Parts: sequence; C-alpha cells; structure tokens
Amino acid sequence: MELKQSLRLSQTLVMTPQLQQAIKLLQLSRMEMLEQIREEMESNPLLETPDEIEGDLSEKAPGEASLEAENLEAPPHSEQREPDTAQEVKPEQSPAEIDWDAYLNSYQFNEPTTASNRGSVDMEDLPSFEANMVKREDLYDRLFEQLTGVHLNDAERRIAELIIGNLDDDGYLKLDDHEGDPLIHLCSEADVPMSVATRMLRKIQHLDPVGCGARDLVECLLLQVQAMKDPAAPLLQLIIKKHLKLLESKNLPAIARELSKSEGQAYTLEDVVAATRLLMRVDPKPGRNYSGVEAQHITPDVFVHKVGDEFHVVLNDDGLSKLRVSDAYRRALRGGVLDPKQKEFVQEKMRSAQWLLRSIQQRQRTIHKVTESIVKFQREFFEKGIAHLKPLILRDVAEDIGMHESTVSRVTTAKYVHTPQGIYELKYFFNSSIARTAGEDIASEAVKNHIKQLVASENPKSPYSDQKIVELLRAQGIEIARRTVAKYREVLGVLPSSKRKKYF
Repeated sequence: MELKQSLRLSQTLVMTPQLQQAIKLLQLSRMEMLEQIREEMESNPLLETPDEIEGDLSEKAPGEASLEAENLEAPPHSEQREPDTAQEVKPEQSPAEIDWDAYLNSYQFNEPTTASNRGSVDMEDLPSFEANMVKREDLYDRLFEQLTGVHLNDAERRIAELIIGNLDDDGYLKLDDHEGDPLIHLCSEADVPMSVATRMLRKIQHLDPVGCGARDLVECLLLQVQAMKDPAAPLLQLIIKKHLKLLESKNLPAIARELSKSEGQAYTLEDVVAATRLLMRVDPKPGRNYSGVEAQHITPDVFVHKVGDEFHVVLNDDGLSKLRVSDAYRRALRGGVLDPKQKEFVQEKMRSAQWLLRSIQQRQRTIHKVTESIVKFQREFFEKGIAHLKPLILRDVAEDIGMHESTVSRVTTAKYVHTPQGIYELKYFFNSSIARTAGEDIASEAVKNHIKQLVASENPKSPYSDQKIVELLRAQGIEIARRTVAKYREVLGVLPSSKRKKYF
C-alpha cells in the first residue's frame, strides 16, 4: 500500500445556484412567481421598477450622498425663470400643503372616485385602496350579531360563544378532538348545565342561516324543513328521518312503498315527488356562503390571438418586464464612492439581481416556445373547439422545440393560456389517444366532451346507462370500454344513470 497522486477527467452535472433558481422559477405559477419577485425586491435594494420613486440613497447605502446630487442636477440656466413678483407664492399656499376644500369637493363618499371626478387632487392625498375595502362578514359575525338584540346572562353568553366559535365552514357543530355529542364537551368547558346549552343551541340553529349548529346532515335538513310552511313538509321530514338512503339514490317508488307499509297509510309516487320538490329549497351546507373563501381568479401567462389566418402567441409580461437593476448602484460601483465592504455587498446583490432577471427571461422564452409548439400541434382545436383536440404527449413538444420532457412538464404546470376557445391550463392539451374505427385517433379530452354532450341531450326521465353511452360512442366511430366511460363520467362529475333520473 502506498500514497500517490493521479489525475482523472470526468463529466458531472453540477447544479449551480443560477440553474437551481431558473428551475425553481420555471415551475412556479404566475402568482407564486410574482410573490417570489416581491420577496426578492424586499431583500435586494438593487431591484426596482421604472415607476418607483427613488428615495434618499443615503438611507440605502452609506457613502452615496454624492449620487443624490448627481441625480438632481439643476436645469440649464436658459430654462429657468424668475418668479413674477405679482404672482409671488404666499407661504400659506405652499405646494406642500393640501387644499382640503378641493379634496372634499372631488372625493365624494356617495360616488366612486374616477378619472373624471378626481380633479386636481393628487392621488397620494386620497385614501389607499386597502382603506376602502370592506371586510367580508363571516359566519361567526353573522350569527353573533343576531344574538346582540337578545338578553343573555353570563352562562348563556359563554356557551353561545363556544358553540358559534366551534362551527366549521359548512356550519356544522363538530369537534375533531372528541367523539360523541360535541355539546357535552362544550358544556363542561363553559361550566354550564346541559339544559342551558341545549336551549342556546336551539336558538342558534334557528338563526339566519337556518340549520347552522346541526351535528349531522339529518339534523341540518330537518331544521330547514321544519321552518318551511308547506303542506308537504311533514312528509319530507318523515322521508329524511327514515329513508335518507333511498332518497339519495332517488328511488322514489321504493320510498312510497316503504312509507305505505310502515305508516299504515297509502302514499303515492305523486305524494313523494311533491315532498322531494322541497329539497331544492334546502341547503345541506348552510354556512358555506359565509366561509370567507374567495374565488381565485386565473391570470393567463400567455395569450393566443388569431390575426387573419395565423395564430400569434403573446406573453403576459404585466409585472415582469418593468423589473430592472438600479442605475444608481451601477454608478456607485463605477464612481468608486463605496468602501470595500459596501462594494462587496453591492456586487453580491448585483449578481443576484442579474441571475433573477435572466431566469425570468429564460422562463418567459420557454413558455413562449412551448405555447407556439402546442398551437402548431393543436391548430384545429384553436379554430374549431374541443371536439377537434388531437392526442399529444410531452415528448412530441420536447422534440419539436429541442428541450427535455421534464422541462416541458415544468413549463406546463400551473400555467394558463387564453385562447379563442377560452382559458385552459397548458397541461390540458396533453392527453392520451383513443382508437377510432375510421380515421385518426381521438384525444381523451374530446371523448369526455362527447360523453358530456350525450348526457346533456338525454331524456331526464330515462337517462343513458354507461353501456348505452358505449353503444352511442361506437356509432360515432369511437371504440371505448364501459369501465372507461364510468371513469370519464366520474372525472366529469356526472352521476350514474340511477341518480340522474328525474321525476319532475
């Protein structure tokens, strides 16, 4: 055994920080990337937008006081004018003060502030957009506000706060950490008798929205049906209590037979149909309108416009193209006004800013190339709609643009495109193929669209079974198994034929 030195050449893949950042940005959605840019701008003073008002540079980095004078150069003497003595500005009318009369005249509280009624008031004088936003009323506020007009003692108030505070987003009273009746645990926690808790729970259950505070679905439905003034309401209560499973499967004839046997009274199908009509006025989740969950609006990453006979791909650069590296810090590096530590700090932030800008540009170029390739493969879809969507896999686009499949997969994740047919996720255009008896293969999404159209056109009193849908698709030249139809039907959120049947 001996120690010796040797040379060896090998090729390895090194994930540099720049490459890691580029890959990370590539797979982020638009909202996530904008949040990443915002965080980077907060930590990196060199990043700015053109519409940003540069503050005092001496607060950003020591030794840059001379840059402020360089930025604020006085205009040439030929353009300067001496103020007219007749129009001398009085101290009390200095521009720094706010003209409150003009402010109040232009900013009316009974009408929105628009470009036409802002007048000469500076937008900085107006309240911020966040200050004018109204807080959405949640379920707790909605219910407790109705109890403010009711006289409650300390024990009733304690248990009422606990009951309302433990309602979930759907309005049900459930405790995840305890089994059994949640009201028993709330009684011990609030130290109140069970009779007081039961009385307050009944009071809360009849507040608006009715049904909040129910402990299960049956109780929630019964509370709402009891509040109805309809002759068929008692029969519906009986159906909910004893035959909810049959009601779920819409087996109304069986409900009529079972009720006639158990109640000793003849119930017809028409009686059951009249009672089940009331279910359309019942909400199984009464608290969801106050859950506070806001709808997430989709902002497309790329637009596809048709101009003449050609489709053009345009990137959505809103919030991205304005990002730049501060010129003030560039001049600071060239001017030699920074000490070594400050220079090292600025250089490090400069490299970080340049890496971010290059990664964003690379991300945008990749999205543009992938979208152009998708448009080339799916041109008939952009012209005619979903029925003409073709089978496409990631490898087809990757080979077309000369990139790896993993890169295409990252680009198409959580990215949306605005097309003449609507807004779609880029992954929507990649789907498997299904053979046809004649002609080219058809995409799986197109088959789902065919199933959706068949279900929409069926007779509600006699809906198509899965086997019938298979036969109808075969007549259109699409060979597909019954289990595949069932799988696509579940993906589309379409109920089985037994539950789609309508009696009214």
